[in-house]
Amino acid sequence: MTGVLVIAAMTVGELTRRRVFVVVLILTAGFLTLYGAANAAAFHGIRTVSRNGSVPVDTVALAGATLVGLAMFATLFLGAVLAVFLTMSAVRGDAEQGLLQPLVVRGPGRRAFFAGRLLAAGAISAMYTLAVYLASVLLTGWLGGWWPDSVLLPGLDLALAVAILAGLSLLGSVFLSTIPNGIAVLMVYGAGLVAGLIGQIGYALPSQQLQQIGRISSWALPFDALYQSGLHALTAHTEGVAGVIVHLGPLGGAQAAGPGLGVWAVGYLIATVAAAQAVFARRDL
Repeated sequence: MTGVLVIAAMTVGELTRRRVFVVVLILTAGFLTLYGAANAAAFHGIRTVSRNGSVPVDTVALAGATLVGLAMFATLFLGAVLAVFLTMSAVRGDAEQGLLQPLVVRGPGRRAFFAGRLLAAGAISAMYTLAVYLASVLLTGWLGGWWPDSVLLPGLDLALAVAILAGLSLLGSVFLSTIPNGIAVLMVYGAGLVAGLIGQIGYALPSQQLQQIGRISSWALPFDALYQSGLHALTAHTEGVAGVIVHLGPLGGAQAAGPGLGVWAVGYLIATVAAAQAVFARRDL
């Protein structure tokens, strides 16, 4: 365990030295500033319309859920990019640069190295995702007076989704060098979201074939199912016309998760990491 913490601390120190956190914080502040401005403009328009006449739907709930839903999509993307860039060179990339051999031969060893890199990248990406999501919710609540039906659950869904992407990127880094691995994982991420959207379209048409695509993608790439579950939790108790509209989701439908989604997602992450460690343990450096 000491070796794992040493590798994790070294990873965080290297990221700090390269000013990765400074860049991330500056760009995130820019995103939240734009998001806050969008909230202020949207809710100001809603109040103006409400003063001028009756509105048939709960426009505050509609705007709030849509804005936070869009923030969730953006937050998942930002967290995914961060997770991939923190892990895409973890094995092959470091080995090609000659940085890996001293650590695994004379240092803590392969298992500790792998676990330490995962701990650092997964924890940083998940905490970042959760923090940006909560900041978005606070901005919408402060500027618009709307709060999700469940505040914490959507953020936890997003954090777990990003951790899964970090695990997939680590697995890919065992086989692929830095750039191919980064491209592959980001394409898998995009494909998962598109497949989930296709599944939601299948429920709207309805089409059994499209629904089947969505179900298979949810099992094979559970980060999309976690995103849909988080969207549903935002407005799980919102009723009426506004509830129907917001359940469609701003970018892909909201879908309630069964009790097994969390268990499957955690097991998926554990299996991914175990497979990566097993291959890494037998691979020539």
